[in-house]
Amino acid sequence: MARDPLRDVVDAPLFIVPRVLESLHGYRAAPKLAQLANDEERSRLAAALDAFGDRLLADIERHPTTFWVMKQCQPALELAQGASREARQQFRAELEPLLALLGIRDANDVLYFYLSA
Repeated sequence: MARDPLRDVVDAPLFIVPRVLESLHGYRAAPKLAQLANDEERSRLAAALDAFGDRLLADIERHPTTFWVMKQCQPALELAQGASREARQQFRAELEPLLALLGIRDANDVLYFYLSA
């Protein structure tokens, strides 16, 4: 059986205040992965990040926990897993500030699982 990278996520409540929601809206509206040279990868991975942003905006107020956010992030991470090294690095660079905005400061093990190699 494959190791579940979310198995070791320490669940904690997140404080989703109006400022956080405003920042999430800003993140969702912003262009993603602008520095990525490969148009196909940029389009595919940016769409995955946007879908993640949509899921957060739709339900984070009902599920304000670290585990729930990481579970919502998992499909985007799985998609990025097969991308080029450059794309994975830029994907991580897009994702880390978003997670920090939400109050998730220690997702490194999960990000490493999907985005290393």
